Amino acid sequence: MLRPKVPTMPAPTGHVTPPAVVEPTTTTQPVAPALTPTAAPASTRPTIQLTSGGLITLVIGGTAVVLVVGAVLVSLLLAVAITAGSTAITALVIRSLMNSDSKRH
Repeated sequence: MLRPKVPTMPAPTGHVTPPAVVEPTTTTQPVAPALTPTAAPASTRPTIQLTSGGLITLVIGGTAVVLVVGAVLVSLLLAVAITAGSTAITALVIRSLMNSDSKRH
């Protein structure tokens, strides 16, 4: 049931050409000229050297950035939570007013 069927190649019809004879050829590798090592050009960019004071300043600056970004994200989350709460309270008040108004008539 799950055996694959192997397709059979039908016999060729019409004019059949014999396969072309391929003769082996030799290839020669080109000889690369000898390369002389050259010195790398000196970089004109200044290198950054961190002293212990500079490293401490960098760590303190990175910590301050992380704290500020964290405070901003927490305040945004708090703003969303307050907005959602006030919207829910407003919806409850409006529903209560509409229900009490419909009971009067």
